[in-house]
Amino acid sequence: MDILAGAVSFAQKRFANGSVKYARRHPAAAISKAAYDRLDQPKSDRFTLGFAKTNIMPHDIPKKKYWVAGYRINNPATGVLDPMTCSAVWLDDNSGRGGVFLVSVDSVGMSSYDSDLIIGSMKHELELINCRGVFIMSCHNHAGIDTLGYWGPLPLTGRNPKYMAIVHEGIRRVMRGAYRARKGGDLFHGTIEAPDVLRDSRPPEVWSKTFTRLRFAPSDGSKETWLLNLGCHSESMLGKNSLVSADFPCYLRRRVAEKNGAEVIYFIGCEGGLIRPKELDEDNIRSTMLCGEMLADAAMAITEERKLPPLLNLLRQPYYVAAENVMLLMAVKLGVIKTGKKYALEGDGYYILTEMTYMSLGGDLQNGGLEMLLLPCELFPELAYGGYLTAEESATGLGPEVNPLPLVEIAQNPDLLVFNLCNDMTGYVVPPNDWLLNETRPYVDGGKDATGRKHYEETNSLGPKTAETIAETFKGMMETIRNSQ
Repeated sequence: MDILAGAVSFAQKRFANGSVKYARRHPAAAISKAAYDRLDQPKSDRFTLGFAKTNIMPHDIPKKKYWVAGYRINNPATGVLDPMTCSAVWLDDNSGRGGVFLVSVDSVGMSSYDSDLIIGSMKHELELINCRGVFIMSCHNHAGIDTLGYWGPLPLTGRNPKYMAIVHEGIRRVMRGAYRARKGGDLFHGTIEAPDVLRDSRPPEVWSKTFTRLRFAPSDGSKETWLLNLGCHSESMLGKNSLVSADFPCYLRRRVAEKNGAEVIYFIGCEGGLIRPKELDEDNIRSTMLCGEMLADAAMAITEERKLPPLLNLLRQPYYVAAENVMLLMAVKLGVIKTGKKYALEGDGYYILTEMTYMSLGGDLQNGGLEMLLLPCELFPELAYGGYLTAEESATGLGPEVNPLPLVEIAQNPDLLVFNLCNDMTGYVVPPNDWLLNETRPYVDGGKDATGRKHYEETNSLGPKTAETIAETFKGMMETIRNSQ
């Protein structure tokens, strides 16, 4: 404990207020508002989509140590239950502006360090095919191999260079495969209320029960591709597990393939705060399988759909977010984790450069389109949908008025579809009125509020200003979008 307390004290002194000398040498460049890549009318009668998938598994488990990510540190994998995979779709509205890659990875998360390396290594290829954007998203799998570094034998990193090379090559492979497999066809949007398999373990009990499906039907009648989105941690295997697994998304994808024949690519929505599967069976493996199968059955039960006109509009907005978590900053300094570019702004501490993306399919909201927001973090659902704690319920005693406007209100769209962990991993985003740290061990132990409730998520966040930064950035994006109409 004394060593840990000393590390906290050192980190606070070294990082908490940044370094003016460093800031003067490496100031952060100003960020301007991004332009909205928008068309009003389709230029084609169909979308083009291609799909590919691959395993991203090492072949030497358990002979070589790989650390299971997501719960406890220093938990080496003892075997394999099912393979981790990555999948990609290439989606193009055939407007002549080019397409985008949407990638899903069975990982706990990947920082912009990895996303930038992968995208940068394909720069020439992406230019040749007129790619408008690459969006690499993690399923936030808590039974996979550590891709961030947090869960190794600290103070050593849990990132294995050999395994990260497998992941990088797998992502490049599925992107190339998805582009080669592209076909013309129609895209349909449908939703259903998710079955009773989710729980919220941190007040307030707020989460999206909407299970979303984008179904691509090729014109030649060949195999369909489904893009699924649900706000839930992929952590049915729970903390005592030491088997490598893709968790319930594996059994969701597998059951749809067996029963329907469609390919599935799965993405997570707002799962922060903390949305995870219920225990559906005393056996965690059985519970994991049941969760995936029940969700697959729900996806296959969707009947109400609408065909989306072939329009894909895009706005990508970089932004800075204050990094006040001294333990994460120290982990970066020690090489435990790797992240993208960091900037120290003079007199203002450390900031991380990251990005969020607005994407609409089928036109903007006024034209019946589907609006989506791709975020680099684990957003608490109440920050997206509302339902904040009252002053009497919150850890600070402050009311919801200190919190930012929920994203659906900023968008003026209750059906805004959110994707988490896109091209980065910047941690949990906690509402300001329920933000609490341990006074003596900040960012090490979660504080306890007056009711005895623990505040673990704050220790895995960048800091209390993140929520407001995201809301303000999104507000500026929506102003750009509305002004373009």
